[in-house]
Amino acid sequence: MRKVFCTVGTTRFDQLVNTVLHIDTLKALKKLGYTQLDVQIGSYQGGDGDSLPNINHLDRFAVECFRYKDSIAEYIRDASLVISHAGAGSCLEVLDNHRPLIVVINEDLMDNHQIELAQQLQDDGHVFMCMCRTLVETLTQKNINDLKEFREGDPNLFVSFLNKTIRTT
Repeated sequence: MRKVFCTVGTTRFDQLVNTVLHIDTLKALKKLGYTQLDVQIGSYQGGDGDSLPNINHLDRFAVECFRYKDSIAEYIRDASLVISHAGAGSCLEVLDNHRPLIVVINEDLMDNHQIELAQQLQDDGHVFMCMCRTLVETLTQKNINDLKEFREGDPNLFVSFLNKTIRTT
């Protein structure tokens, strides 16, 4: 079973929830061979306040929504693709688990430092970055196999740099 996991973290990002659950996105995911979508919707405030979003079902494509779990690590590990807000913690957890990642920018945030992180990760070839309005296009026009594996940094390199810097001053 090929699964997609979408997370908005602990913030509200209703636009991403609505976009990923839109019938066009679901059809694109199904066409790409995915069979299940799990969506962590956080404090989603759709039309009915506390209710979970209305889900457009497709034949042989399962959708599950939930607000929060103690840990989303299992969802990340089980995913063939992760769609996430641009929070540093979420991005790094996905990349540390070597999962392909599409980062969706929340354009409603003021002083959006998340764009800088997402842009750098995209420039380095580790993620695809998009906006909600371009998610379907990103899914259909990009190949997740083109993404580079994210490797942990070597803390010894930083220590070595500091040692050299201190010795030369």
